[in-house]
Amino acid sequence: MKEPNIPHRLMTAVYIFGLFLMAGYSVWLYTMGQYDMFFLPAFLELLLASALLMHVGRSISPLAPRVILLCCVYLVVIQAVIHPSGHASAIWLGLPITASFVLLPLTPVLIINTLLAPLLWWLPPITHIHPAWLPEILVLFLLLALPRWEHLRRQALMRATDPNDSDCNAYQTETLQERLRNEYQRSYILGRRLAVLVIHLPQFDMAGEQFGRRAQLALLERLCSEVHSRCRDHDLLGRADQATFWLVLPDTTESGALLVRERLQRGLSHCVLVELGQLDARIVACLPRHRELFSVFVQRLEERSHTLANPAFDAPE
Repeated sequence: MKEPNIPHRLMTAVYIFGLFLMAGYSVWLYTMGQYDMFFLPAFLELLLASALLMHVGRSISPLAPRVILLCCVYLVVIQAVIHPSGHASAIWLGLPITASFVLLPLTPVLIINTLLAPLLWWLPPITHIHPAWLPEILVLFLLLALPRWEHLRRQALMRATDPNDSDCNAYQTETLQERLRNEYQRSYILGRRLAVLVIHLPQFDMAGEQFGRRAQLALLERLCSEVHSRCRDHDLLGRADQATFWLVLPDTTESGALLVRERLQRGLSHCVLVELGQLDARIVACLPRHRELFSVFVQRLEERSHTLANPAFDAPE
């Protein structure tokens, strides 16, 4: 479940605008003498201020301040609709519904609005509304949901057809397996040599736990950049696991693979990241044996990957 991709600056402007709007609404209620309605917007100002600080600090998930913002919108609209002295129309209930589709992923939006619909319908001012109001809300709900469904469908189609990994400049696992099979068959038929370097990043999990997803993406991006800059154009870099990559080296002997490994280790050792410091990478070379089946070779590569991921791993073979 992934939150909507909204630029950070735009969301910052939304929080600031919402905070000033809520403050203006509180001042207007106070000047109009509606003191019974004043306290809720005044309290929501504090919640919006906390949501803004959480968003700027980036210390937790972006969904948390968005949920706070959505709750504030729901509360202030419901209060304005159901208050006896209020003159707000029930059409304003479309505002929090629209905000929920903008701020949250599709699945939580559907669950929240489905659960809240019966509760809102039982509110005293809403029960006296003309029955034609219900189809209008349903039409609004569908109009907001259909673009999100179409967007998710297109994203799923792109992920299924895109050979590259979604997080870095490397082939995804399925494409890597297919390209490796092709190179394996080519080397077997033509009698060429083939080598694969297994690269593991032991800092990947620690980066996610301490610094979040952005530190992991920076780590992956730096690794892929260094590998592509120090390898040939026809070498294939693919992501075999979250923190493990396979570098397929066609027409490469064992000595050539060891030279590439040494060159990569020397280059990666000079990479320094702000959060993690010096980049640490474990690299081993693996070559297919004489008349070895492709499935057996892939199994050996997976075993090497698991060995590198072991914290007790000391040095490459």
